[in-house]
Amino acid sequence: MSDSVEVRRRHYAEDLWFVADMRSAAVKAAFADVPRERFVGPGPWRIKSSWNMADYRTTPDDDPCHVYHDVLIALDESRSLNNGQPSLWAFVFDKLDIAANEHVVHLGCGTGYYTAILAELVGRDGAVEAIEIEPRLAELARAALAPWPQVIVANGDGTGHPLTPADVIVASAGATHPLPAWLDALKPGGRLLFPMTPTEGFGGMLLVTRLRADKFSARFLCRVLFYEFAGARDAEVSKRLAEALAHDRGAGVKSLRTDPHEQEENCWLHEDGWCLSCREAAEQAGD
Repeated sequence: MSDSVEVRRRHYAEDLWFVADMRSAAVKAAFADVPRERFVGPGPWRIKSSWNMADYRTTPDDDPCHVYHDVLIALDESRSLNNGQPSLWAFVFDKLDIAANEHVVHLGCGTGYYTAILAELVGRDGAVEAIEIEPRLAELARAALAPWPQVIVANGDGTGHPLTPADVIVASAGATHPLPAWLDALKPGGRLLFPMTPTEGFGGMLLVTRLRADKFSARFLCRVLFYEFAGARDAEVSKRLAEALAHDRGAGVKSLRTDPHEQEENCWLHEDGWCLSCREAAEQAGD
């Protein structure tokens, strides 16, 4: 069976290469190497396809080959908490350009499958700090991630847990806004990836890159639906975000501003302390 599973995992990674339009051989290799069945509990599994998001169905048996499809796998079906869509994470990880030896912070790591993918990308000399608010999930992640010594799992709140300086920060739950602590923790050249989501309907996966101390580029990579990130939600911002997304799905966003300024024509979403702007970062005041 192990040979069959390993072959299926390689085919799965090959499928993701095409479905997610990947360009990184390292991301493809990570998906081919990490055993997903290690992170989703014993089978049979409850799975959900993007073609029918209303219902889960049960795999025929506990053959690990069943987890190597582009489907959601329930971790807690009662709360619609899942091990996320592989093609989505393959697509966005491909855009992060994670290099060997980098330091990554993963907020809301769940049971750790995508944390393991990140660990493969940074290698044994890199570091991944995984933070999960639910004690049960954090404990499961800690056990499942034991083969990756470069990973440390902490049970904590990703909105208030002290963050070490990071090359990459990835959030796996939907926030209405970028938290100052996340931006402050980015090293020069550091990347923040998080689902920016209103309370209802689709949001967008936002990639923010620190160009220097006070300059950030930003762009939406794709539309997403996500479990909410408790503590990173604001009802009023959610309403304005939904309105802005309805206008152009974030296509015009080019930068994140943290400098004090009055709302102007190029402000896509202007809020207290931050603003998503349609101006390039280099066009902002001071350049």
